[in-house]
Amino acid sequence: MTRDSALIEKINKLKAQRGAAILAHNYQLGEVQDIADFTGDSLELSRKAAQTDADVIVFCGVHFMAETAKILSPDKTVLIPDLHAGCPMADMITAQQLREFKARHPGLPVVAYVNTSAEVKAESDVCCTSANAVRVVESVDSDAVLFVPDKSLAAYVASKTGKKVIAYCGYCPTHHRILAPDLIEAKEEHPDALVIAHPECTMDILHMADAIESTSGMLRFARESSAREFIVCTERGIIHRLAKENPGKEFYNPSPLNICPNMKKITLEKVLWSLEDMQYEITLPQDIINKARGAIERMIAL
Repeated sequence: MTRDSALIEKINKLKAQRGAAILAHNYQLGEVQDIADFTGDSLELSRKAAQTDADVIVFCGVHFMAETAKILSPDKTVLIPDLHAGCPMADMITAQQLREFKARHPGLPVVAYVNTSAEVKAESDVCCTSANAVRVVESVDSDAVLFVPDKSLAAYVASKTGKKVIAYCGYCPTHHRILAPDLIEAKEEHPDALVIAHPECTMDILHMADAIESTSGMLRFARESSAREFIVCTERGIIHRLAKENPGKEFYNPSPLNICPNMKKITLEKVLWSLEDMQYEITLPQDIINKARGAIERMIAL
């Protein structure tokens, strides 16, 4: 028995004993994705957490994702295997900073990307994902909106709507490390490949893309496309799932830098330790849960 197979056997045994479900984001290490009961994007996984009968959710992602699962499943025990697996973009805005941002633009509604803390969601009017951001902004009854924290997603939304989108100054460092010269070189090396880009990328990357999609959208696009080659402009972890689900198709990484170190902090060992010691549990004040859930549910209602 290999080391990994021994770990997986222990994880599966403990998972059954704890009545747990393991959720893994599309950017996680391949071996972590492979042991998960569900893989997907952050909101998709949080909704799976709410739907499952499991009493314990082991969320293999970053901190705001586990928080969102707790918001939608307040009666479940939600664990994150590494407490330091945070999101740099989510950390770029606090609830106090959002209150100050709102004060500079009084009366404007706040659209919060799900890549934010529970406290920021609680200060917002409605949440959005990268997949539905355009639809959410269009649905808001205002000609102008505040958009936090991602200025790149905000720029993309502004280009697709007739609304004034006033963006906070946050961004995803991983997506911003995907540079135009690297993508141009990848396109030259793979001239038949289609370019799929995440809207957290900068606009120069999006202008070169054949499709602009969320992670779930990328999976769907690759599955439905007749193309055989793709250059994937997002965190490289998704290529594991793309290749697994699309045998016979090739997926290329456009950059040596598009890796999120925080997404790689969770390992098989940490999943096992989390189940053994029931650590680290996500806890949130009830008023924050209630307010944040309102912003999420207003999005889901769309």
